[in-house]
Amino acid sequence: MKRLAGMLRIFQQYYPIRNILFYFIEGCVIFGSVLLSSVLLTFSPSYLFDFMLFIRIFLVTMVCQIALYYNDLYDFQVASNIPEITIRLLQSLGVSAIVLAGIYYVFPLAIIGQGTFALSIVFLLVFIIGWRMLYIIVLNKGFFNKKVIILGGSDLAFDIYREVEANIDCGYTITVLMPESESDTKGSTIPSDRVMTTGRADLCRTALDLGVEKVVVALKESRGNFPTKNLLACRTAGMEVLEGNSFYEQLTGKLLVKRINPSWLIFSSGFRKSRTVTALKRLSDIVMSVALLILLAPLFLVTAIALKLDSKGPVFFSQDRVGQNKKEYMMHKFRSMVADAEKKTGPVWARDNDDRITRVGRIIRKVRIDELPQLWNVLIGNMSMVGPRPERKHFTDELEEKIPYYSERFVVKPGITGWAQVCYDYGASIEDAVEKLNYDLFYIKNLSLMMDLMIILRTIKTVLFGKGAR
Repeated sequence: MKRLAGMLRIFQQYYPIRNILFYFIEGCVIFGSVLLSSVLLTFSPSYLFDFMLFIRIFLVTMVCQIALYYNDLYDFQVASNIPEITIRLLQSLGVSAIVLAGIYYVFPLAIIGQGTFALSIVFLLVFIIGWRMLYIIVLNKGFFNKKVIILGGSDLAFDIYREVEANIDCGYTITVLMPESESDTKGSTIPSDRVMTTGRADLCRTALDLGVEKVVVALKESRGNFPTKNLLACRTAGMEVLEGNSFYEQLTGKLLVKRINPSWLIFSSGFRKSRTVTALKRLSDIVMSVALLILLAPLFLVTAIALKLDSKGPVFFSQDRVGQNKKEYMMHKFRSMVADAEKKTGPVWARDNDDRITRVGRIIRKVRIDELPQLWNVLIGNMSMVGPRPERKHFTDELEEKIPYYSERFVVKPGITGWAQVCYDYGASIEDAVEKLNYDLFYIKNLSLMMDLMIILRTIKTVLFGKGAR
């Protein structure tokens, strides 16, 4: 039970081992459904020893699971009831059929047969829906969750509580929250049975009695009131003791710039600068930008013609941006707005239903085609494929004054895509800029080539479904 409640770090993010096991079991369900269909239709148990059949079924399993991922079926805040799961599962199986048809056209030896695939769909609908409803019951009941005590009544403590309660598959259950005083939770939405104002004097005994495995410290003020002796007793008793900002980072994949203090950033792990990683990141930028510029040349041509036919003005739009070490450069995009869009208004953020956007511009923004000329910026070294979104100096000067740690985002090159872009919708306000910085700082702190790869894969999903564009 405790092993299933553990966490696994993949691509700089923490995932409950229970969730990893879920993905594996679902893969086995898909594999078993196709294998069962093959055996039933051929009435030959010898199929169980056919190595090539296993390879073909593995291909189907892999394509299906990728389709499930891209259709948000691994996001249990989206797919959490039978109607939603059924609709998304049918869509995913339809996409899988199209992709597999293309693969079978190129590689006929990979074909498993139309009858087998049709029967497999029936089995998949029954088994996957049944398996997922069982798993959702497990999530809602909190089976295998790690029990947590939040020590403190700060805003950070309440942020952590809300995040855990809102995310049923995070792998944690908040057993109790121990504020400094009863008044700290007045007016909050935290149930009274989750608040404990006694038991702090013997925190370790209280935690052991409640079966707690992790103590998260999120005090309002730690100076002169830090429970060193109690926390040391918890630690030596085998419990994990974690500072609130560190736990929030693991839980959400972002930081909270308005909650953290400089000492936490200084002493926390991360922010490693490896020459090898930097060199490999630059090499991958060159290879990908060259390859994409060549492969997408026909799309560039079609977009340029469409823009010319749709509205007056140049095809490309170039504008100043602030890059690494606050060095300014000219960023290039396909023009998606009318010519001289800011002549009357001056620099302003794009808005929902912005009337300055042209008809073709609205389309290319939706599928992010307008961003493709930035591949040239990547090739010449102004930008990277992955990094914080580049902003204009007019905005960065204002944001640096109003948002703590904003200048730290300039220690890396800006990117065509980034952690903030795939985790958060397009933002056009100070509040949005703060939230994007929460993700950007997490990326800079945990930068790695594998994380870049994950962001690129998630960007493909974002582009396919047109999320976050404006």
